Amino acid sequence: MNLSTLNTGIGKCNTGVLMNDAKNDVGILVLGHGSTLPYNKELVESLAQMIGKNHSGPVRTAYLNMNKPTIQEGLNGFAETSVSKIVALPLFLAHGVHTRQDIPQEMGIDPQKRRGVLKIGEREVEVICAEPLGVDECIATLACKRAKEALR
Repeated sequence: MNLSTLNTGIGKCNTGVLMNDAKNDVGILVLGHGSTLPYNKELVESLAQMIGKNHSGPVRTAYLNMNKPTIQEGLNGFAETSVSKIVALPLFLAHGVHTRQDIPQEMGIDPQKRRGVLKIGEREVEVICAEPLGVDECIATLACKRAKEALR
């Protein structure tokens, strides 16, 4: 059994997500905000690699602003794969203008439905926007770890 686990040093956070059980015809597009500072892109790329270890399908990255690949380029990165669905996974804590409007519009899907069908390569692929990271025990555990580190 391959549960995605985050070891924060305070306790383990079991997400309960078995991404390896997902079909390999599902791609994940990890979305970062983008920044002129290079470590932002490095962070998104590192998290995408971690996600890829727990997901049997292809994982790509894209950025809303300032970095490459753009969202459209990231979607096109699935053209040579066999995916029938792509989950757009924003690495944002909460909903805002970017997750509600900008990202769906950049992808060319209905912002209200947060999903749609796009032509990628030679076939039609369903694209689904995942929710932001939100309120989660794993994030709270990680926040406690960061607070503890600040006291050192």
